[in-house]
Amino acid sequence: MSTPKTWFITGASSGFGAAFANYALQMGYNVVATARNPGRLKDLVAQAPDRVLALELDVNRSQDAQAAVAVAVQRFGRIDVVINNAGYGVVGAAEETPEHELRALMDTNFFGAIAVIKAALPVLRTQRGGSIVNISSLGGQLSFAGFSAYSASKFALEGFSEALAQEVAGFGVKVLIVEPGNFRTNLLGSGTREMPAMEAYDQAVGGTREFARNMHGAQLGDPIKAAAAIDRALAAEQTPLRLQLGDDAIGAIRDHANKLLQDLEQWAPVGSDTQIEGAPASAQPLTSR
Repeated sequence: MSTPKTWFITGASSGFGAAFANYALQMGYNVVATARNPGRLKDLVAQAPDRVLALELDVNRSQDAQAAVAVAVQRFGRIDVVINNAGYGVVGAAEETPEHELRALMDTNFFGAIAVIKAALPVLRTQRGGSIVNISSLGGQLSFAGFSAYSASKFALEGFSEALAQEVAGFGVKVLIVEPGNFRTNLLGSGTREMPAMEAYDQAVGGTREFARNMHGAQLGDPIKAAAAIDRALAAEQTPLRLQLGDDAIGAIRDHANKLLQDLEQWAPVGSDTQIEGAPASAQPLTSR
């Protein structure tokens, strides 16, 4: 009889995190469910006390991540999937977003995920296998007026993840960046901070504010189906680096990629005409290594 997989999930008390935990239990996996307030995980533990470990983990405290990973391995012997889900959103123009709000957002959405990754990597390397799943957003590939701060945190996570995937592939460790569209979670409700509005940005950002308010509770995406899609991608022989979830994410990212390619082709002659005349190529391009 094979040993059940163990999923280690941050932000497991609500939204995507709770859905991932419930899906994992349905599949017979072990679950390390972490949250800032582990008391909110009691119902999850009650479903399968032998397969659920509820732990306190505030991703803004790196020592929490190290302690949680150690207890998880002590309990279940290994960690197969690390899901960095903890995070929140901010709505507001760049000028409307105070520096302390931007730094707090980066601390949670970016540095918090990195703390968990760095705590888990020694375990994954030693066991020569496992997966790191970083929950990004369609806003990790493109952005809209009013989402500059949120997208900055997700762009940073995606850039880190892309390099990380190459660094750990030799250890049998996969990295999956998940880019959901609008799913029925609390992100646009209690999970989003709205910055004080400036009249100057009513036209540019007002529509984004209304969208965020009106979309909450009306999202079409099913978080349980998102969990199943992630599990399917991880089980594939060739796991993609990025997984878009929802028709809205797929369509928006496709359109953005096409526009990027159009601009690249249009301006390629200008961009190419920047080499020092007569200078020999001195190094192999990094992208061809």
